Amino acid sequence: MTISLETKVPMLHNFHSYLYQPDRYMESKEKYKQVLEDFPTISLEFRNLAKVYRDVIADICHKMGAGMAEFLQKKVESLQDWDKYCHYIVGLVSIGLSRLFSVLELENPIIGQDTELANSMGVFIEKAIIIRDYLEDQLAGREFWPREVWSRYAKKLLDLAKPENIDLAVQCMNELIINTLHHIPDVLTYLSRLKTQSVFNFCAIPQVLAIATLAACYNNKQVFRGVVKIRKGQAVTLMMDATNIQAVKSIMYQYVEEIYRKIPSTDPSSNKTQQIIVSIQTISFPNGMVVSHNHYSPIYLSCAMLLAALSWQYLSAMSEALEEDVQAKRN
Repeated sequence: MTISLETKVPMLHNFHSYLYQPDRYMESKEKYKQVLEDFPTISLEFRNLAKVYRDVIADICHKMGAGMAEFLQKKVESLQDWDKYCHYIVGLVSIGLSRLFSVLELENPIIGQDTELANSMGVFIEKAIIIRDYLEDQLAGREFWPREVWSRYAKKLLDLAKPENIDLAVQCMNELIINTLHHIPDVLTYLSRLKTQSVFNFCAIPQVLAIATLAACYNNKQVFRGVVKIRKGQAVTLMMDATNIQAVKSIMYQYVEEIYRKIPSTDPSSNKTQQIIVSIQTISFPNGMVVSHNHYSPIYLSCAMLLAALSWQYLSAMSEALEEDVQAKRN
């Protein structure tokens, strides 16, 4: 579906209002054909919700539409742009969910009110995905790494994938991972405030998968050669372990420790990496005592394997779909 920029921008700004229009129909030949052409059903379900829920959803859609319109005409240039882009793509979703948690009285009002912490929950996940998917995005013509950082290591972002630039490429990626780790204190504070078990599990699982992904990517040349993903069995264990704040702190502690052990002395960001990791570990366990993970039998792991794989695939696909949509509109 090819739409001119003059048409796209107003549509994105007004999309939230379409939720209230029962006869809104949008023809499409793209992979989102069913969603767009069956939009009247979505509108019907939305209008059947209580006003307090409709207000939250419409507000988030309004802000996200404005953000996507903004990035139609510009690339991710600065670190501030990177934060803003991740805010629009996933941060706003996290803020909206947090507000709904509070409105539903599943959580205290502060969960919905503290938008800075809620935003960090989403931004942390999105940055991990963007770092991991460097090669896939490059091959598809998408660029989400901030120019402010990569331009100090290469003339073009695609040049980082060249064998002769691999050392510089890894240093660039390590710097972005450091930036991403700074969101962990906010993540831990947010999770520590949750009181409902189902909400905690829903929020914590993507966070522990994200830190495991960052640990797998750190100082790993394979990011620029192929696919780097955590093992399905590893994902299952993380999902089953991340059921309380102490367990999540332990997971964070152990994965940043894994990163710490891989810091090369020649990396120009090594000192900053060490500092943020020590800070995270101190926040997690001030006394230096780490709670060990639970261990589960192979039978339970086998039963949960498919669920974990589908869940992680869904989270990645959802983010990728949003990114592709922005890129498609930009083109």
